[in-house]
Amino acid sequence: MGVKSFFQEVKTKITSSRLFKALVTESPDVLPKVTPSIKSIELLEGTGYNPGCVFQTNFPEGAHFKYMKCKVDEIDHEKHTIKYTVFEGDMLGDKLEKICYDMKFEDTEDGGCVVKVTSEYHTKGDHEISDDDLKGAKEQSLGIYKSCEDYLNANPHICA
Repeated sequence: MGVKSFFQEVKTKITSSRLFKALVTESPDVLPKVTPSIKSIELLEGTGYNPGCVFQTNFPEGAHFKYMKCKVDEIDHEKHTIKYTVFEGDMLGDKLEKICYDMKFEDTEDGGCVVKVTSEYHTKGDHEISDDDLKGAKEQSLGIYKSCEDYLNANPHICA
C-alpha cells in the first residue's frame, strides 16, 4: 500500500466558527443548499459529529459517484479541527483503500479564516495516484469552499 499526500490552504472571509459549522457540524443542513454536487448527508452511526460517528454523503443522480461513507476519527469543536476517513464508496474505486483528511480552520486578523487541509490517499496494492488523478478532487473542494463562503456571506444568520 502506498500513500499520496497533498496539502491545500484556502483563505475565506468567513470566521472559522461559522465555516466549521457549515462544512462540518451543520453540513447535512448547509451543503445540499450550497452545492448541487451534494444531494444529502446522513448520520448513520453515533450522535452528532463526534469521534466514531459515521456519516454518508449522497451525490445526485447522474453524478460521477453515488455515495461515500466517512468516519470521524478526531474532532475538536473549540479549536475547529477534524480528522476523518473516507472508508467506503464508489469514489475509492479499485485503486484506493481509504482517504484520510485533516482539516484545520484558523481565524485570520481580517475577520476571515484559513482552511488548512491535508489529504492522504491510501492505495491498494502497488497502485499509484498521480497529481493529475487528484486535480478534479482539488478543484471540487475549492468550488465547495467558495460556494459555502458565498452562501454564508449572503445569509449572515446561518451558522451564526
